[in-house]
Amino acid sequence: MERTLYNIQQDPARTPAAWLAADPRQLGGEAAGVGWLDPRRLGEVPALPEAVLSALPGGGVTGVNIRHPRWERALEFVTPRPGKKRVHLLAVGDVGGILLTALKLEGAGIISTIGIHDLNEKAVARWVMEMGQIASCPAHYGDLPEVEAVSPQQLFDCDVFIFAATRAIPPVGSGVRDVRMAQLEANRPLAEAFARQARAADFRGLFAVLSDPVDPLCQAVWRASNLGPDGELDHLGLLPEQVQGFGLGVMSARAAYFAKGDPRFASFFTEGRAFGPHGQGLVIANSIRHYDDALSQELTQLTLEANLRVRDLGFKPYVAPAISSGALQLLLTLRGEWHCSSVPLGGVWFGCRNRFTPAGLSLETQELPDALFARLRETERALHNIS
Repeated sequence: MERTLYNIQQDPARTPAAWLAADPRQLGGEAAGVGWLDPRRLGEVPALPEAVLSALPGGGVTGVNIRHPRWERALEFVTPRPGKKRVHLLAVGDVGGILLTALKLEGAGIISTIGIHDLNEKAVARWVMEMGQIASCPAHYGDLPEVEAVSPQQLFDCDVFIFAATRAIPPVGSGVRDVRMAQLEANRPLAEAFARQARAADFRGLFAVLSDPVDPLCQAVWRASNLGPDGELDHLGLLPEQVQGFGLGVMSARAAYFAKGDPRFASFFTEGRAFGPHGQGLVIANSIRHYDDALSQELTQLTLEANLRVRDLGFKPYVAPAISSGALQLLLTLRGEWHCSSVPLGGVWFGCRNRFTPAGLSLETQELPDALFARLRETERALHNIS
């Protein structure tokens, strides 16, 4: 597909380097933010060249932030590359093991090889051995992705790097209510260390964050990778759109789970959406067309506390997140299909439906009810306060 480029100049810390413009107002003067999800909120339509206006309806206009020193690399990043993808996974603990299994079973035709690394070498050897013994019948022995161990030096020799490592998860029975945010201080230095390694390796693939708290860790990864030797931002590390957080998928799936059991929430299946972080600040909308704030707030709370209900049974809630947020959304991402993940919006990472296209990162845009949009603004402000 031929793409039309339109250059703008924005703060590279607040606007992606390149994106698919769904509306002319996304090419105006306002930096990226939740207003991009409902471009009506961005004000007047800017005066644009006729060639740009005529190309917009066909999805062929790429906004390019030429203040970003690596904007040309951003165009390279979204250009489709033929062939199966190589995926590397850091950590094969509870989440990583389930994620690996799902990617192995569902990744045929999309993933060539899954490289795994963990501080526990025996765990790596175990998973390589077990994954190597998964097959259906002789005629299909080679269909599923291969799984192999990779060294620390090889971690970024891939198309997708998945960060699933964690240093501290509150134990079952600890009484911690916000389990996700409790992990921020322990996991942030670890994520930042691998972000710096990605910079040193000149990594050009997707850096996928699965560890909690997903959204603040995305911001930490991007920032750490873009700090120069003097400690100042030089924007020579990961592009904003190279970093995505995978935590929203399970929140959408949990909302659907509760909607199945209560006909009051039935509209969620056809008209509902999930927005925001994997944790406090999550916004579940029962419907976009027929938004009911009270119902949506109730469904949001049920979704937020779903992990606690599993903990009440004496188990860590990692199976659904590993599959719904991790494997299934990652595979949709690699296919270029709509998926739920956190993307850079105005200096924070915000969960919404999006997809990668040959013209750039594309966000789902809709006319959002005022009450719903107010919730998104509130979450946006809260994320800025964390970062």
